[in-house]
Amino acid sequence: MKTVQLAYGKTGLSMSVPDDAHIIEPRHLPGLADERGAVLAALRNPIGTPALKEMVKPSDRVSIVISDITRPTPNHKLVPWLLQELAHVPKERFVIINGLGSHRANTRDELIQMLGQEIVDTIAIENHDAFDDSKLLHVGRNTYGSEVYFNKTYVESDFKIVTGFIEPHFFAGFSGGPKGIQPGIAGIKTILDFHNAEMIGHPNSTWGLIEGNILQDSATQNCLMAKPDFMLNVTLNGEKDITNVFAGDVIQAHRVGCEFVKESAMYAVDEPFDIVVTTNSGYPLDQNLYQTVKGMSAAALIVRQGGVIVSTSECCDGVPNHGNYAKILQMRDTPQELLDMINDRSFSMFDQWQVQVQAIIQLKAECLLYSLLDEDTVRKAKFTPIADLAKTMSELIQRQGPKVRVAVLPYGPLTIPYVKVPVAIG
Repeated sequence: MKTVQLAYGKTGLSMSVPDDAHIIEPRHLPGLADERGAVLAALRNPIGTPALKEMVKPSDRVSIVISDITRPTPNHKLVPWLLQELAHVPKERFVIINGLGSHRANTRDELIQMLGQEIVDTIAIENHDAFDDSKLLHVGRNTYGSEVYFNKTYVESDFKIVTGFIEPHFFAGFSGGPKGIQPGIAGIKTILDFHNAEMIGHPNSTWGLIEGNILQDSATQNCLMAKPDFMLNVTLNGEKDITNVFAGDVIQAHRVGCEFVKESAMYAVDEPFDIVVTTNSGYPLDQNLYQTVKGMSAAALIVRQGGVIVSTSECCDGVPNHGNYAKILQMRDTPQELLDMINDRSFSMFDQWQVQVQAIIQLKAECLLYSLLDEDTVRKAKFTPIADLAKTMSELIQRQGPKVRVAVLPYGPLTIPYVKVPVAIG
């Protein structure tokens, strides 16, 4: 047996696996020696736009869209550096919009954790509210028939900046870029359309795919209806250090970033595995069970039909206790029944997309969870709870027999494995 360190919460987790287990992790990229210098260079020599400073007038009302606390975007670095580069604009002309999508509002303490005390004390910050129509504006209709509503403060800004980080995404191909706007600051009706059963269930709505991905196309169409004037995205390694910077046009710069990520994050295997151990990349991505589905989705790409997925995700923020994810999970008894319900066109509830993906995974593999959640909560979510990780792994390996094939994703969805001959996950 050998020991593997898993990304789990803020401290990590060690576990023993067979000596021949396949450890699948991102090709290690060192953090940039001078992160601030690299970001400033990107702001001054962007892709597809003039230098940022040249584009913004002192009189402009400038909005900066950030991702919320469930994402590891280093807002505490990026936002101060943006403000430094735009020092000719008075601080009262800025507003930071927390792109929550349909997530709960972040508290003041959480905003301080995300941005730093000085930013919170000196810059206007707005938690986006997808459910308040008075805070939204209609900006158009996309080719999928969705009416597009965005945050009113953002739409009415003179100059719009979106930040974020790029990683493989389980149905939009990659995060970052247009996804900072859609669903980040969209209205709930638009978010529901974006995540409807047909969109999520499309075969091209998957990891690492841009061209032909209807989710990415929908995000792009919507984003361009109130296009950010400038994008600042970064890539991160397993230690959350910045490894590269992509700035400028929200489409052009993002596509360059996606190609960079694909080179370091996609990993081919010859055949599926009996057992796949995964994480959700540690804190902040493994704060709740809702987000944990992403790590399971990555594992599902390489587990055999009828195999086992072992997920280790701290879930310090619970299921969570907001939104409809937990409620939808209780509406039917089995994953197949849940999937049938969601695929019925008369059904529509926000958060259904996460349950849909989860159900597809559970129809392929047995799903076990090691977390801080109590056993009853885990079982209600349709997963099998793990109390003793070492004991459970030993039992699983014994059950599978001497030729058991085990794979481990220590950083979860930061690495996207795939079988060279495609195997469906549902």
